[in-house]
Amino acid sequence: MLVADPGTAADWRRFRQEFTDAGPERRREMLRERANQSRTADLHMIGRAGLGHVGGDMSVLDILTTLFFSVLRVDPEKPEWADRDRFVLSKGHTAGALYATLAAAGFFPTAELDTFAGPLSALNGHPNRVKVPGVETNTGPLGHGLPVSVGMAVAGRLSASARHVYVVLGDGELQEGSNWEAAMTAGHRRLSNLTAIVDRNRLQQGARTEETNTLDPLDDKFRAFGWDVLEVDGHDHLALHEAFTAPRGDRPTCVIANTIKGRGVSFMEDRVEWHHKVPSAEQIVTASAELAR
Repeated sequence: MLVADPGTAADWRRFRQEFTDAGPERRREMLRERANQSRTADLHMIGRAGLGHVGGDMSVLDILTTLFFSVLRVDPEKPEWADRDRFVLSKGHTAGALYATLAAAGFFPTAELDTFAGPLSALNGHPNRVKVPGVETNTGPLGHGLPVSVGMAVAGRLSASARHVYVVLGDGELQEGSNWEAAMTAGHRRLSNLTAIVDRNRLQQGARTEETNTLDPLDDKFRAFGWDVLEVDGHDHLALHEAFTAPRGDRPTCVIANTIKGRGVSFMEDRVEWHHKVPSAEQIVTASAELAR
């Protein structure tokens, strides 16, 4: 199991405090800069490893950054804290985005990112809870993250814990029937301590989601299963923060975050081939320059 980096964790705490004290525009800029730094780290990770899912990593990083740097009740130096919020990345193939975020928060040293997908590395192509602090459950096979999160929410209620469970789902992943069994259960049990976030980039491996198996109207589907639904721009950090921290009723919440696959890199944006295409060294230089603007 990797261990925390105390220095980076201290920086993360200072960031969180500055974010709390800042006005809206400063908050927006802080999260935008942090997310783009993680995007750049992710590009280099995938370039070194020669594998990854860069398009989905880019679309989900604003969501992950907002959660870990302004919302989640977690402690990088105490990853087993019993009353921490739980976070599950159901779309586990975007592990690179999660690793970049966890390292930036101090859950483990950023130098470990250089080992991504290498021999004996803890940072596998899909996240592993026995190797990486901050990972609550192994994910990769699509359709399992929401059912596990429902179980976590039930457990939290039974133990009278204040913790909240957040789970990020891919939109193509919602074509798996197990998600709807879990959604029905969450609605039935009125799990107000559960928030599902859909990375709605409308692309999956090989095609657009609506060409593969129609998902819309996605909001009405979740409402029909007994959920409250919010729809936001998934790249607007303040809108995401407000959605994740909005007063909750007595039902689970689904946040549909409209995103762009490959966000932040012009030649990747909304292009299906970047689901798992690996950028060349020249493309990484170009992309990094765009993200630094």
